[in-house]
Amino acid sequence: MPVVVGMVASFSMNFVDTLMAGRLPDKEIALSGIATGGAIWSAVLMFVLGLLMALQPVVAQLDGAGRRAEGGAAARQAMWIALVAAIPYAIILRSGGPMLQWMQVGADIVPTAVRYMDALSWGAPAICLMLMLRFFSEGSGNTRPTMYMGLLGVLLNVPLNYVLMFGKLGMPQLGAQGCGIATSIVLWAQLLMMFLYVRWRPHFREFDLFGRWDWPQWTAISRLVRIGLPIATGIFVEGSLFIGAALLIARLGALPASAHLIAINYSALMFMVPLGLASAVTTRVGNALGRGEPEAARYAGLIGLLLVLVTQSLSAATMLIIPEFIVKIYTSDPAITSIAVGLLFYSAIFQYSDGIQICAAGALRGLKDTLIPMFINIVSYLLIGLSVGYYLTFEKAMGPAGMWIGMIVGLSFGAVLLLGRFLIKSGQLIRGSDPV
Repeated sequence: MPVVVGMVASFSMNFVDTLMAGRLPDKEIALSGIATGGAIWSAVLMFVLGLLMALQPVVAQLDGAGRRAEGGAAARQAMWIALVAAIPYAIILRSGGPMLQWMQVGADIVPTAVRYMDALSWGAPAICLMLMLRFFSEGSGNTRPTMYMGLLGVLLNVPLNYVLMFGKLGMPQLGAQGCGIATSIVLWAQLLMMFLYVRWRPHFREFDLFGRWDWPQWTAISRLVRIGLPIATGIFVEGSLFIGAALLIARLGALPASAHLIAINYSALMFMVPLGLASAVTTRVGNALGRGEPEAARYAGLIGLLLVLVTQSLSAATMLIIPEFIVKIYTSDPAITSIAVGLLFYSAIFQYSDGIQICAAGALRGLKDTLIPMFINIVSYLLIGLSVGYYLTFEKAMGPAGMWIGMIVGLSFGAVLLLGRFLIKSGQLIRGSDPV
């Protein structure tokens, strides 16, 4: 529950950004700029997140085996990965203009998106180091920091957005750029909170994370990268389905892009629940394997999948029953509302496949099985989902709805293949035909 609450709270920052941008005088351009610039931010974040996520199953298995000091040593090496990853992350964000022009994003959207990305770039080092500490903490079985970090972010984000976006307390009205500045400030505050929590809580004492200084050890780093690189690639490809959809829909103009942002923003907020459950599943599966109990590992994965079916039923119900109410939280513009309500219907359809695929992927990460899931993601999301979406949107002239149908197809393929992979892999471990 702390992971779920933390994930929902963390994403609520994005929810608040979208909500407040919908109140700006130039709301269509602001929403489109945040959606487009945020797509680039998210694309790189997906890769960095996946790379650092390797730390979670490593620490979980070492914790289950009682080798906690080795878990702390692994986290110190993951710190170097985080520091190195922050450099290209910031550079990409600072050079977003030519990238957006190459992607043929509307000329009226590009300046706002560029200013937003420039502001976000200052938070890149903070989020990389924060993710390292978060996955270390979750791998050790202590999930409360994720919750505290998320709640702190929301509490800081709202007043900072209000002051910087709307020009209050003597500040200039910065619009989308102010939103990016606020996010960067919040990320540094969250990093400080995570550091202090992990540094002083007795739970982490046996891991001895800050007990010594370690220079980069290439053998240890390469082991983490071998686990993390397929995760990063797989998550990046999965994210590319949604990010590519946002960028392609931006070609259709500010109105469809704004409607898409509202629908995908609410969908992503609901997705934080299965994403949090998937993180918990990774820890429990890895911990059980560390204890030498493959049956318990399989059981943890299946219980996670059962819980996800329940949560996704609830989120789909809100999208089918009260779509107009959801959209009106973001905007009162009737043109945007009309399109966004229709897109929420498609979102309701893919709730189950989206939840199943992320939970199955989390269970596979707990088994340190990352290479085959990477190829499954490439085929499902990039080759199938994005291709079908592009074809329906532009060749069949279905507009944004075509891209959302493509997402449904890609997520459904991914859910079936990843679930099948977990059942096969966990069964092999129980029979002893696939050593840990």
